[in-house]
Amino acid sequence: MTSTSKYLSAEERRAMAVKAVLELAAVQNPGEITTTEIAAHMGLSQGGIFRHFSSKDEIWRTVMEWVATELHSRVARAAESANSPISSLEAMFMAHVAFAIEYPGVPRMLFGELQKTESTPAKIAVASLLERYGKLLTLKLEQGKSCGEVDCSISTEAAVALFVGAVQGLIIKAVLFGDVGYLRQGAPETFALFRRAIRKSI
Repeated sequence: MTSTSKYLSAEERRAMAVKAVLELAAVQNPGEITTTEIAAHMGLSQGGIFRHFSSKDEIWRTVMEWVATELHSRVARAAESANSPISSLEAMFMAHVAFAIEYPGVPRMLFGELQKTESTPAKIAVASLLERYGKLLTLKLEQGKSCGEVDCSISTEAAVALFVGAVQGLIIKAVLFGDVGYLRQGAPETFALFRRAIRKSI
């Protein structure tokens, strides 16, 4: 540990813990990550990490809240950077894929939380992300219907599910193959199919 790192604020330590968990989750099963491993990755003792977190559950909640905030922020910025509803949807799709490439441990963590039967703070954070994400997709799809880009006869709810399912399908295959390159290769073709499914016929 460097001498300057000893004087980091509590907020900076918590950010370090998030980074440590994401880096560990990229190379091992997230469910098997221990607080000892997290502390060691940060250059702290196990006791040191519990000066900033009351429990492992709190660490996981903090990580999932960061993921939810960061991913939603990225897709929202991507959506606003485009000049049409369908272009916004494409930008969101690619931003989500780029996030999964940058943080390969996140999909494993998300899948793990969603499989839990009990309601945990981390699972609640994931559910909140999906709800906000769905609302943004709904907004863009309805805007697309209003301006004539999206077929008004399609179900917006079904289109949202198809969008999310397409992204997750790519990510699941990349996890199974252990190859994030699959995401880069498959994303453009996958979105092209989604666009064809929702686009208004001319």
